[in-house]
Amino acid sequence: MADKKKKAPKVDYKYTRPRIMVHYSGLFDFDGMYAAIISWAKHYNYQWFEIDYKHKVPSPYGAEQEFKWKMSKNVTAFLQYEINFTVHIWDMKEVEVEIEGKKKSLVNGRMRIWIDATVNHDWQKQFQNKSPFIVKLGVWYRDIIYKKDIESIYYDQLYYRTWDLHNIIKKYLDMQTTKYAYKGYLKEN
Repeated sequence: MADKKKKAPKVDYKYTRPRIMVHYSGLFDFDGMYAAIISWAKHYNYQWFEIDYKHKVPSPYGAEQEFKWKMSKNVTAFLQYEINFTVHIWDMKEVEVEIEGKKKSLVNGRMRIWIDATVNHDWQKQFQNKSPFIVKLGVWYRDIIYKKDIESIYYDQLYYRTWDLHNIIKKYLDMQTTKYAYKGYLKEN
């Protein structure tokens, strides 16, 4: 009989929050919105990565651009937050507008932003692709020892931070009402 080595069970190490979307059509300051998102990331100590950039040849209606951005933050030695952006802009044309006597370059077009937030367990891969015992130990650590904190603190914190980021984008695009449902929920500035 041949020795059969036991394979470690397959474990999902990610928990993804529901996708958030923003649809916008009209004039907007893309550079300003980009700076506002970067500022938010710096304020909450996220690392920022630009994953992908595509610029398609302009048609008579305008250019088409796609961006993929990623923000990540190591929360604990076991948990990591990850926020992924997919931005798609159609019919993009640069327009010069005069605002309060100063000329400003804005973009006219249609834009969609998808925001996906994920909590990664075992981001350092201490329990992944190891022996079955080590993998079960990692599952035990996540599901028994850390479960209460993960569910009551970390998932909620990422959820409300993502909605805060969504609010900043909508405010920047002048799409937001004066009230914001989750303002102050995390009791931060």
